[in-house]
Amino acid sequence: MSGAKVTGGNAVARALASSPLIAVTLYAAVTGALLLTSGLSIAEILAHRQALAQTSDLLDQFRGRKSGAKPAAAAMAEHPGTPFLEGPTVTVAGANLLQRVATAVGDVGGQVQSSQVDVSGAQTKDGFVGLVVSCELEQPALQKLLYDLEAGMPFLFVDQLDVQVPQTTALGDAPSGRVRVILGVSGQWQAGK
Repeated sequence: MSGAKVTGGNAVARALASSPLIAVTLYAAVTGALLLTSGLSIAEILAHRQALAQTSDLLDQFRGRKSGAKPAAAAMAEHPGTPFLEGPTVTVAGANLLQRVATAVGDVGGQVQSSQVDVSGAQTKDGFVGLVVSCELEQPALQKLLYDLEAGMPFLFVDQLDVQVPQTTALGDAPSGRVRVILGVSGQWQAGK
């Protein structure tokens, strides 16, 4: 049986030796396949490197290290203040939260209708002070208000947002551009700081 294998191998060797065109064609095909495989592998490596570079750039932007994102110092200068609600007691911190939200509502041309500060809820144990505010403002001003609250200092979180658009009357009066907004906002207070 081993003789048959040697004879088959010899037959291939004899065929290649008798016809150099077959040998050159086979050599060119194998070399081309190896070059194609190498080229595809290099292209895949380059694509992975480019994806890694893009991901690294995006991560640097998120961390504020690149010029594409605002540096931390510029962000702090744009929104001055501390990241936490200030005050020696949770009640004073709640009053500061109310003042901050009322100022933000007033800055966009809105009016606070009512407010309720929660300084004794379950979140207070975790250092958070909550506030529910009912206000009226122009519909386009709502986006500016939300941006101001979430991007400014101290860090505030919008926990609840309920927007009520005025209904039209039977007489066909067009509703005014003002909407009623019930807004739940919370911020973190650090005792003793």
